[in-house]
Amino acid sequence: MSPLEPFGARLRHAMDTRGPLCVGIDPHASLLAAWGLNDDIQGLESFTRTVVDALADQVAVFKPQSAFFERFGSRGIAVLERAVADLRAAGGLVVMDAKRGDIGSTMAAYAETFLHKDAPLFSDALTVSPYLGYGSLAPAVDLARENGAGLFVLALTSNPEGAEVQRAVREDGRSIGATMLGHLAAENAGAAPMGSYGAVVGATLGDLSTFDLDINGPLLAPGIGAQGATPADLPRVFGAAVRNVVPNVSRGVLKAGPDAGALRDAAARFADEVRIAVDAA
Repeated sequence: MSPLEPFGARLRHAMDTRGPLCVGIDPHASLLAAWGLNDDIQGLESFTRTVVDALADQVAVFKPQSAFFERFGSRGIAVLERAVADLRAAGGLVVMDAKRGDIGSTMAAYAETFLHKDAPLFSDALTVSPYLGYGSLAPAVDLARENGAGLFVLALTSNPEGAEVQRAVREDGRSIGATMLGHLAAENAGAAPMGSYGAVVGATLGDLSTFDLDINGPLLAPGIGAQGATPADLPRVFGAAVRNVVPNVSRGVLKAGPDAGALRDAAARFADEVRIAVDAA
């Protein structure tokens, strides 16, 4: 598929062909230790290379957490650059989990880092924070559109602290989270088969029927596996929007390593469980 085809279309194709799953790549110190690796650049590189080699041609979406690479400085960023390039070369889609959010030229620079097609860290999509106002994301929205990339905007996150901002009510009676979903629905209007501007919505949040999740775009859903949510929970949480859910599993898959076969089996199992749950909805 053309690299300039909109992210939403490429994501729909990837999930339909490889299975509806996003695997997080989160090389935190405890996971490196569990794999028998040191918490250093060699451990980071070994971990990342094992995940990429095992899963790059199997899983639809990968979500590297930038912070776990940034903490090693320029050498860590180099590992991340290679992983992004190799994952995309093997047909996987990369959602860079960097949660960037700023204003003006700074937001534009963040966008150029991850969303410009010639950037070393060019990713298929980027997580962003809208809490300087949705309009502050305009440079990222525009550059994503220009380069066939996408965004995942923090809307209803699963961390308990998020509720004090995301569920706060505006003067018009709408919550902040609902307002963000409304902005995304407007960005995605008329897109087929799915828009490129998605929301981050926690799979552990329970009944979300008071929110309109039908934004004609993807819903990145962390919380499957170690955080307590299961694929079977997805229809209850997401309702009619469940077919656009991109369930993210990190530790649930990564704990199977460092054996490559075990990593592949874990990813395939989660993808199958999600597919069964969605088809039954």
